Amino acid sequence: MAEPVITFTPSEDMSLIRTTARRFLEERMGLAMVRELMMSDDGFDRGLWKEIADLGWAGLTIPEELGGAGYGPLELSVVLEEMGRLVTPGPFFASVVLATMAVITMGAPDQQADLLPGLASGERLASLACHEEPRDWGLAHLSTLAVRDGGDWLISGLKRHVLDGHLADTLLVVAAVGDEVGTFVVDAAAEGVSVNQVPVLDPTRRQAEVTFDNVRVGQHALLGGAPDSGGISRVLSLATAALAVEQVGGAQRCLEMSVEYARSRYQFGRPIGSYQAIKHRCAEMLMRVEHARSTAHHAVRSVDDPEELSVASPLAGSVASETYLWAAGETIQIHGGMGFTWEHDAHLYLKRAKSTSLLLGDPRYQRQLLGRALGL
Repeated sequence: MAEPVITFTPSEDMSLIRTTARRFLEERMGLAMVRELMMSDDGFDRGLWKEIADLGWAGLTIPEELGGAGYGPLELSVVLEEMGRLVTPGPFFASVVLATMAVITMGAPDQQADLLPGLASGERLASLACHEEPRDWGLAHLSTLAVRDGGDWLISGLKRHVLDGHLADTLLVVAAVGDEVGTFVVDAAAEGVSVNQVPVLDPTRRQAEVTFDNVRVGQHALLGGAPDSGGISRVLSLATAALAVEQVGGAQRCLEMSVEYARSRYQFGRPIGSYQAIKHRCAEMLMRVEHARSTAHHAVRSVDDPEELSVASPLAGSVASETYLWAAGETIQIHGGMGFTWEHDAHLYLKRAKSTSLLLGDPRYQRQLLGRALGL
């Protein structure tokens, strides 16, 4: 029996989603709006979020019977790539990718029925509180603890780098349960929860520190009803693949900006793109962006194959992170002195490239995961 043919040709639905997403984001979330939001207190506009939710994007991967669109990661990746092109601020990655994936992957049916409709409508915002120390992206050294107290759980600890934690109504908290790892659903307004927004390099992607001081949650707060380190590891693999696609969108826009400038900027009576040094830089950028695109799209298409995803996800994470950061730096170089200024948009992409390269594990960490998956 012949093996099925894997096609990278987008479906009709994916093409329609991309067209709609690009038109909406360019009209409603241009870089002027990005700058306005990044200078605001929350980096967020609830009116725009409602428009995004009304388009169905918040529930793209949520089953129709729970209020979502019933699509999968491929359709979600299209929206993420378009959002990456415009360094879109807001809680989309935190709520729609990290939190929603966690509930779908690990949640029991009753937990999904309780949480997913609100996430799909955009009325509930959530985030995953997982990491604790800088450059420690694994789950082996968790200091946040969940202990039994009668029929309830008590959660104590400090979570850092919680994406858009200041906006979240619900926090999915990864904590040590004895020698195991569990993920708990915690109301962000619960007694003992303290959320503090922290200064960040990239103001288009806000982060918070969240302190849990003997926060009491019910016995049903544990996703899936039992500790599951494999579940949260899978969520992080899925999120890494999704983030890689977003990074490709940003890198692609860096390429477009560079080529546009190289064609229009003249020196000594010639467009600078006619000079070999600029030609070579743009050509290399194209090759590296296409390489990153291939790895990212393959990772997204591997989500139903855990063994393949364990290889494809860290590969995409390392390649896309390095490519985006390099492309953003090259964009500034090609633009010369003006590329270094606050007024030019290139710095928005450089900061986003740096922040995303550290969000779920830097390229070195991703290569360590890749090596383990390959048995090296």
